[in-house]
Amino acid sequence: QVQLVESGGALVQAGDSLRLSCVASIDTFPSTFASYAMAWFRQAPGKDREFVAATSWSGVTTYYADSVKGRFTFSGDNGKNTVYLQMDSLKPEDTAVYYCAASLSHAYEIFHGTGTIKYWGKGTLVTVSS
Repeated sequence: QVQLVESGGALVQAGDSLRLSCVASIDTFPSTFASYAMAWFRQAPGKDREFVAATSWSGVTTYYADSVKGRFTFSGDNGKNTVYLQMDSLKPEDTAVYYCAASLSHAYEIFHGTGTIKYWGKGTLVTVSS
């Protein structure tokens, strides 16, 4: 069974930084692990889940939601099967449960809302106080 395990969520103040991690188990991934695009989504209380960022494992192109562009950075470590979401200049409106996701769709399809997420993590809570 494929698992995506997020960590790093915390209670922080506005303006602070935080880095989320997502470790992917690859036991049942295809041998071409690079076939998967990785993404971060978030869901604020009372709201629908929304796209945050997506990239391929090659990291050639990364897509960001306008609300986080310039503040969040998506990176990965292939050797550790881990992706990260560096979040800087956090705002109270960034408060949400953040989910890691893996998809066989292209990253741009996920960005445009036409991709299909194959695996989801259970999420990690980020709370930003004002």
